[in-house]
Amino acid sequence: MKPRPKRGAAAVQLISQNSVIVALIFMIIFGSLRYENFLGIFNILTVLRYNSMFALISLGMCFVIMSGGIDLSVGAAAALGSVVSALLSPHGLWAGLAGGTIAGGVIGLLNAVAITRLRIAPFIATLAAMLAARGIALLVANNQSVSVSYDTDFTQIGQGDFLGFPIPAWIAGLFFVAGSIALNFSSWGRYVLAIGGNEDASRLMGLPVDRVTFSLYLLSGLLSGLAGVILAAQFGAGQPTEGVGWELFAIASVVVGGTLLTGGQGSVVTTLAGVLLLGLIFNILNFENGLGWISLSAYWQSVIRGAFLMLVVIFQSKLTFGRLPAR
Repeated sequence: MKPRPKRGAAAVQLISQNSVIVALIFMIIFGSLRYENFLGIFNILTVLRYNSMFALISLGMCFVIMSGGIDLSVGAAAALGSVVSALLSPHGLWAGLAGGTIAGGVIGLLNAVAITRLRIAPFIATLAAMLAARGIALLVANNQSVSVSYDTDFTQIGQGDFLGFPIPAWIAGLFFVAGSIALNFSSWGRYVLAIGGNEDASRLMGLPVDRVTFSLYLLSGLLSGLAGVILAAQFGAGQPTEGVGWELFAIASVVVGGTLLTGGQGSVVTTLAGVLLLGLIFNILNFENGLGWISLSAYWQSVIRGAFLMLVVIFQSKLTFGRLPAR
């Protein structure tokens, strides 16, 4: 009789972690049956190219949330990265790439120091960093968009292809492969989950809690800066006002992917599925607008994103409550 609860709990956990993949498959089937060019090469590559930015910030957010933290500065760090990379774009691809990524890394470094050294709560520390990064981006850009240089190869990182596949998608894919390997096959990945499960117990066991936490926020900042580089290269300008709400997209993608907001459990693969699912939802809305059945402005995306996130959090909390042992 005793094995039944264990099998039931395992089944509930499996559903909560992989339901996003089932939902993603369903959305693909629905879109392919309803829209003529939904599975066309142009639409597929466009979705992958555009959502690569969100995939990168979601990857960093995934590790942070798995550790029990939060990073509200990812959107502002991406905006700052886009401005810095645009300003450096006349010096070529590598200058713009390095500058924008490092700019995001500086924001991540500030978060890491505030959280691990000054013992400021992640919510407050990253909120302050978000405001600071947004202000710095506006100051550096003189409160306007900064055009990139088309005289160099900088725009290739956002608009170019490699072997017929968008370069931004290649970048995001490689980082997700590396992230999955690090989570599942390294001591660092085990430490992240242990810290998210119980930070105090992790300290008592002698785990390098502060060092791992420091690396998580630094990584999140670097990935956000890289997303900003792709943003500038893809749209031809550094955008100091862009990135608003990106942190919510990242959180939604991570939570939809089955990562617990309380930490201690998560998956890099299902986080990517969450990014693609949200991207496809908005892609389908665009197709519906084209058919004329509905007419939703871009502002409705935020409404739908918020409602979708709320439903997923409620569903996740029910599953978590259902896994708690009876007292």
